[in-house]
Amino acid sequence: MGVQRQAQRRRMEPDARRAEILSVARRLFGASGYTTVSLSDIATEAGVARALINHYFGGKRQLYLEAVRQMMVVPASVSERLPPTTAEERLAICVDRWLEVAERNREMWLSAIGLEALGNDPEIDQIMLEADEIATDRVLEAAMMADVVEGRHKLRAMIRAHSGMLKAASREWLVRGTLSRGDLHVMLTRTVLHLVNTVFPALRDD
Repeated sequence: MGVQRQAQRRRMEPDARRAEILSVARRLFGASGYTTVSLSDIATEAGVARALINHYFGGKRQLYLEAVRQMMVVPASVSERLPPTTAEERLAICVDRWLEVAERNREMWLSAIGLEALGNDPEIDQIMLEADEIATDRVLEAAMMADVVEGRHKLRAMIRAHSGMLKAASREWLVRGTLSRGDLHVMLTRTVLHLVNTVFPALRDD
């Protein structure tokens, strides 16, 4: 079985191999933290040579940053192929897809948002800023407001602020257990709708 597994791994395409290494890194970094996990740990778990990780990522630090980036940036799949229906239904689908991603990568998600709270790493901070902008794009796309011009800066600022609540709410769900996944789905969907339908028009008129 071990020989067969190694042969299967050798036949993997480079993109698939890279994705597998990242998946292992997310899991190990999320469970044990950056300091504790070594490249050798990741290489062993992924079934690859340590040199291959260096080839793909350049080293432990670069791999870690990529793992954080992959975790924090809302994937395009969250807002892809949404049905031509109401903004509420489209947002509900996006929120459900995002909750699935966060739940599947629980430890790395919590680790990443914990890093943001520390705010002492310029590279991590830059990743978080980029992630917030991409998340804002996804929300506006789902709400069918991507083409809004008047008041656009306020609209985007409002959605970025909402992402802060999302992160805090996810801790209530994943750590404290005070909110269920269903509770979070209702909370996030309805608060976004309230922001774009009620708060944003009021801001534009001030």
